Amino acid sequence: MKGYTKPLLVIFLVLLADQALKTWIKTNMYLGQEFNIIGKWFIIHFTENNGMAFGMEFGGEFGKLALSLFRIAAVAGIGYGLHYLIKHKYHRGLILNVALIFSGALGNIIDSVFYGKIYGYETWFHGRVVDMLYFPIAEGHFPSWIPIWGGDEFVFFRPVFNLADAAISVGVILILIFQKNYFKEDVKDDVSINSEIVED
Repeated sequence: MKGYTKPLLVIFLVLLADQALKTWIKTNMYLGQEFNIIGKWFIIHFTENNGMAFGMEFGGEFGKLALSLFRIAAVAGIGYGLHYLIKHKYHRGLILNVALIFSGALGNIIDSVFYGKIYGYETWFHGRVVDMLYFPIAEGHFPSWIPIWGGDEFVFFRPVFNLADAAISVGVILILIFQKNYFKEDVKDDVSINSEIVED
């Protein structure tokens, strides 16, 4: 189990926090209800989506089943990748970030696979993902001279998401930022005429 303790702890804590918050939202709020946490910039807004992260949709009943099955296959692949990284002693930061991505994906799978049946509104694999975190930090209108969107209202950040989505995003962003550290290659010295061993 050496090397697995911290990644498993990350996975457990993210899943616990994600499912605890979703369960509280689901059992204490009605769909569409919201309340402000920090002014108008941080709002808890109860919504559900049938699709992917940040409320994106993947249409139809068959599409929903296909998405749930794809999520399961993706999580299995990420789980195997995490095991591989730990086994081959990759950078700890990379391992923990992949653990974040794994836990977030698993958290949303729990919603889509089980919530429909648990809360009695659908069958297995057809549950809706619970979202609640809303950060409309800036609101306004696009300048009229901008093509297509000129004069339209904009909100930043518009998508409503959950802790699982946040874990996935943080994991991916940190991997992109620190990829040079995570994927360092040993630099081999060039062979010179002064080397002790020179190939013929």
